[in-house]
Amino acid sequence: MNTVFLIVTLALVWAGISGSFSGLNLLLGAIVGGVAVLVLRETFAGPKALRRIRRVVSLALLFFYELIVSAVRVALVVIRPDISNAVRPAIIAVPLTVKSDAEITLLANMITLTPGTLSVDVAADKSVLYVHALHMADKEAMIADIANGFEKKIREVFE
Repeated sequence: MNTVFLIVTLALVWAGISGSFSGLNLLLGAIVGGVAVLVLRETFAGPKALRRIRRVVSLALLFFYELIVSAVRVALVVIRPDISNAVRPAIIAVPLTVKSDAEITLLANMITLTPGTLSVDVAADKSVLYVHALHMADKEAMIADIANGFEKKIREVFE
């Protein structure tokens, strides 16, 4: 049943990307999805792989949510006539619980890709990530948002 669901999902993604939901295009998407599942069946063999896929999807959804919310926040800052009062830049040290280079790189890139924030540097001992924020009202709240958001989801993906 999971395989059928995956093939149907891949067919719908195929149709969405190609822009045509015709029966023939959905059939072609199902064939391509079936071949992909057949080739990658070892990867999707157990519940552990499905759990990891769910965690990756959860991280991606969180990233897109944060991307949209922060883009709106930055747009509101930019359109204000008194921009000097709206911008309160700061560089903060965010303590890291992720330790591997891959985890730190992913976290730093997600922070940098989110409008209004920029990863500046990582401490030599990999214990702190320095982040520049366009507007920071509360340092502790920002650190908690990063720790309970991106960092927590990244740890789950790499477990």
